[in-house]
Amino acid sequence: MSTAQQANVVNINGTEYKYDDLNQNQLYLINQIRDLQTKAGNIRFQLDQVTAAQDVFTNMLIQSVETAKEQALTDAGEQKAG
Repeated sequence: MSTAQQANVVNINGTEYKYDDLNQNQLYLINQIRDLQTKAGNIRFQLDQVTAAQDVFTNMLIQSVETAKEQALTDAGEQKAG
């Protein structure tokens, strides 16, 4: 089957159906499913971005707190020595 012919066929539960043999409601449902698959892919893409950004901000917070703790210990040691 050529690529052009495959583009005119949909596989549902292991059975191939030609678009020409489907009614308007079935074609509408196929279009809905394809649109939802695209949206799901976009949401996964955005979730990857949000997760990466969240990791960066979490690591920045951890570093900030640890730096502040180290600075407080250093300041305390200098006060005792002074």
